[in-house]
Parts: sequence; structure tokens; C-alpha cells
Amino acid sequence: MKRFYKQVAVSAADDGFHILLDGRRVKTPAGNSLTLPTRALADSIAKEWADQGEKIDPISMPHLKTANAVIDGIALNREQVIHAILRFGDNDALCYRAHEPPELARRQRESWDPMLQWAERRLGASLATGTGLTHVDQPPEAIAALRQAVAAHDDFALAALHVLASVTGSLVLALAVSQGEASAAHAFRLSRIDEDYQIEKWGQDAEAETRACNLARELDRAAEFIAHVRVTPAA
Repeated sequence: MKRFYKQVAVSAADDGFHILLDGRRVKTPAGNSLTLPTRALADSIAKEWADQGEKIDPISMPHLKTANAVIDGIALNREQVIHAILRFGDNDALCYRAHEPPELARRQRESWDPMLQWAERRLGASLATGTGLTHVDQPPEAIAALRQAVAAHDDFALAALHVLASVTGSLVLALAVSQGEASAAHAFRLSRIDEDYQIEKWGQDAEAETRACNLARELDRAAEFIAHVRVTPAA
């Protein structure tokens, strides 16, 4: 699509913040008002609009894409989204350990145990671990604690949390990033202990490296989005 506007601005209103293109409010693909909860998020999306060239490239506007998804979908299906996120807790990647080789098992233990201990201490979720790919049944009280932590997120933060959990395969890591316990970069490294070990042994092909870079970028954007949502709104 060809760029059809010259000026981009942010407008504060009683219901939140709006993006103005040549003075007109931006709407979502479904025709809803693009009403944003914080100035920080509005500024980041306004910058995405302002940075467009002669043609609009939707791929270069990840925060707008996420905000649209929140307003047009997540806000209307909140419980389904919470349920989807909780699947990453019921099958958290940090709970599935290698029995061998010993070096990989050691790396997993030393890197993942502190995060599970944080989840128990901070969230009240004591998760069980096991070896191999056999499903590990998690205590109902642990899942209930994780659900409470997830449900505490508003719709915008929930969207970012879903991305964090999807990329890392771990609800514990997603919540750690959301609550400031871990950076996106650290969470990504922890989520790739198995892959990094295999790369050390066998090397990495270009396609896998590109995919890893894309996932890391996606994780960074989700962490940035949730940080913008969590700041105190200002006019």
C-alpha cells in the first residue's frame, strides 16, 4: 500500500491514546478504534507509522500488529487466550530434562532449576520435572498459581505474554520476562540450551541460524511491547 499520509501524531483522550494520521484517528482492520493504554505504547506505534517510506510495509510494524490483534481478537476471547498460554505451563520446556549426555543434563539443571525455584518462590507454582519426552503431570495447585499470574495481565500484556511463551516454549520464562526477573535475551538463551549444545557438537546451518535470529527478534519485540504497556500512563 502506498503511503497516504504526511503527519503522524499521538492524541490523549479520556479512554486512552490514539494515533493520528494527518489528524484522523487510526482504526484497526476490523474497524475498531485503535485505543492504546499508555503513551509509551502509542509513541512506539506512532514511530512505526512515521518510519514508513513511500510504501507501507506491515511487517515493519510489529507493535501495531499486536495492538490490532488485542483489540480485534484477544479482548473478545480473553479466556481462550489464557487457556492457550497455560498450555505452555502444563508442558513447560524447563520441566523436560535430558538423562544424557551428562553435560547437557548438567547445563539444563544449572540453568533451569533457578527459574523453577523463582516460579515457586514468587508465583507459588511448584512444578515437577522429568526426563525424556513422557508427559509430566503438573500439580493442580501449580497450574492454578500459574493461571492467577497469567490472568493478572491486561489484554495488551496478555498478547505479549503469549508470544513470549510461544517462542521460549516456557510459561515460566515468559512470566520471568514479564515480571522483570529475566531479560528477553537471557530467556532466549535459556530456551535454547538443547539447540546450542547440538550446535557445539555438530555445527549450525544457515537456515537454522536465520530462524534463531528471527525468533530472538520476535522475543525482543514482545518484551518491548509488554514494557510499554506496563509503564504508568502519562498525558
